[in-house]
Amino acid sequence: MNSKYIKENSNDVVHHLEYNAERSHLIIPEYGRHLQKLIDQATKIEDDVERNKAAKYIIQVMGSLNPHLRDVPDFQHKLWDQIFIMSDFKLVADSPYPIPSREVLQLKPDVLQYPQNFPKYRYYGNNIKYMIDVANKWEEGEMKNALVKVIANHMKKSYLSWNKDTVKDDVIFEHLYELSDGKLNLIQSTEELLNTTDLLRTNKRVSNKILPVGQPKILSNKNLKTGKPNPIHKNQNRKPL
Repeated sequence: MNSKYIKENSNDVVHHLEYNAERSHLIIPEYGRHLQKLIDQATKIEDDVERNKAAKYIIQVMGSLNPHLRDVPDFQHKLWDQIFIMSDFKLVADSPYPIPSREVLQLKPDVLQYPQNFPKYRYYGNNIKYMIDVANKWEEGEMKNALVKVIANHMKKSYLSWNKDTVKDDVIFEHLYELSDGKLNLIQSTEELLNTTDLLRTNKRVSNKILPVGQPKILSNKNLKTGKPNPIHKNQNRKPL
């Protein structure tokens, strides 16, 4: 009797099951365990012709997972790089692209240098400091005076957004003088900034425009003052049918 059709013992079959804890690590899990086994089998083929043929078949299977990118040259390069990586760089095949190396794969990117700014007055933000630096480079004239006044008004607006409900112009002028290293001096000038009430009204209008999605709007009490019924409850006393 053919050994292929010999009935196996159920206990032996159970003991030969593969568990994930006992299996080898998947280098690129997106392709699955079966494709990893195909690559491992192709790596062990001794004949060069058969091994190259198996590698090309595996590339076709990998490309079939993304058929719309299968014939794109850059995507083909990516597939060949991945098959060498999944073989743990043990596969020897004729690739149409440069074969990657383990050293290049393990290279770490350079540390990205983030700007580390620790301003003394954080409520003004970095943009205000940048505008002050630009104003310092301008020549004296009406344009620079107008820019300095705009910066001072914006500083006052930012101050009111994060601090008290009122602030004197002298405080803003002192902060401007300090942040500009003494180059922008409005302490002794007669300039007047925008009214605090107008700035607070502007800040409130802007904050009311940004509401979380799905948050109900607050109903006004105008209808209660005029004595008119609220339109939401106009059918409250309706008789049932």
